[in-house]
Amino acid sequence: MKNQLKSMSRRHFLASTGAIAGTALLNPSNLNAEELSSTAALTKKTKVALIGTGSRGCGMWGRDLVKRYSDQLEFVGLCDINPGRLAFGKEYIGASCPTFTDFEKMMADTKPDLLIVTTVDATHHEFIIRGMELGANVLTEKPMTIDEQKIQAILDAEKRTGKNCRVTFNYRYSPHRAKIWEMLRAGEIGELTSVDFHWYLDTSHGADYFRRWHRLVEKGGSLWVHKASHHFDLLNWWIDSDPETVFGLGSLEFYGKNGPFRAENCRTCNHTKDCNFFWDVTKNDYYRKIYVENEKYDGYLRDGCVFKNDVNIFDKMAASISYKNGVQVSYSLTTYSPYEGYRIAFNGTKGRIDAWIQESKPVSDANYDEIVLFRNFKKREYIHIPHGTSGHGGGDALLQDQIFIPNTPDPLKQCAGARDGALACLVGIAARKSIASGQPVKIADLTSVKPEANKQYTRIV
Repeated sequence: MKNQLKSMSRRHFLASTGAIAGTALLNPSNLNAEELSSTAALTKKTKVALIGTGSRGCGMWGRDLVKRYSDQLEFVGLCDINPGRLAFGKEYIGASCPTFTDFEKMMADTKPDLLIVTTVDATHHEFIIRGMELGANVLTEKPMTIDEQKIQAILDAEKRTGKNCRVTFNYRYSPHRAKIWEMLRAGEIGELTSVDFHWYLDTSHGADYFRRWHRLVEKGGSLWVHKASHHFDLLNWWIDSDPETVFGLGSLEFYGKNGPFRAENCRTCNHTKDCNFFWDVTKNDYYRKIYVENEKYDGYLRDGCVFKNDVNIFDKMAASISYKNGVQVSYSLTTYSPYEGYRIAFNGTKGRIDAWIQESKPVSDANYDEIVLFRNFKKREYIHIPHGTSGHGGGDALLQDQIFIPNTPDPLKQCAGARDGALACLVGIAARKSIASGQPVKIADLTSVKPEANKQYTRIV
């Protein structure tokens, strides 16, 4: 039979599913008694500082917070190495706080309760660690960092300082993915045995990673880490266990050196009429103001050529992942598909769950995403989940609500801490290492994080 859920407001969805979980960052279980006591009442606004005024920092973790949570927080400082982008960021965010190009000075002058890190991935660990050392809890964009040494340094700093690092895994919060988690926990397909998960980036969004600094493994850890850590965190959360062994395959066969021609960036290219990937960044007013007008400060080109010879990440990837509880995963990521989205199937002892999400161009005009539940020896069931009303499948607003709205629970266990951030990155790091060696890589060999059959969750008090 068909079971189409009725449309609901974000607030009603939060209340009915428990996806609203307040002050998750400021009072997880590893805070000491004094901190718990002082944050429980929340009688004053949280002092927030932001490092990294790029697109994500200015938008989701800047302007959105000022517009929606001004009663809960106040920005006390903004920091970036690019002074032009920093000035634009302050205006765009709508913050009245001082700005800094010196991180240490910002922390010393403003003494924030919460530091938000939205810099280049390879520098996340520097600000996460130093932020905790200087007395702040940390909220970092995914991926938490890009290699196992940096992961270990973050984990050590969290233990040493008593502060905490939360990772913004917004995909956990989309209604569609939350429904899958609930179905798995309810035993709809019996005991989960394997997962088939295949993600497709299209020739718009996928190509954009090869225009930006993400094309360099030393900056973003490759798409195994920068992009796929999202997917691996979902798998860890859905499967309710820790990844144990990874075998990876990957190659660069479409972008970079494989292109028919190349230039430094689109605006200086002589092949604009022949290149399907030509993109005029100046036609986007936001990108022009935040990036093009500030290139003179740091030389960063937002419209880099997707065929540059310096591209050193893979554009085609696949991995076999085994979990501590026995679940097996077949995963792939393709970056030059004609559409954006994913196909996923969960195989169990009593049935199967299937979903096909096409994000760039919806399959139909329907305002819902569909999950198909197959039970052995029974008719299939179609479950319709209304589209979310914010980015990342509706996850962005729900994640922000959980962080900044006080005193709310986390029944879906969506709050993600440093251990979650580490394991999501470690799957991609292990895949990179496996490709280099041709051998499977054990997660336990990389850091002090040891896989457990039953997943540890970041508790909310």
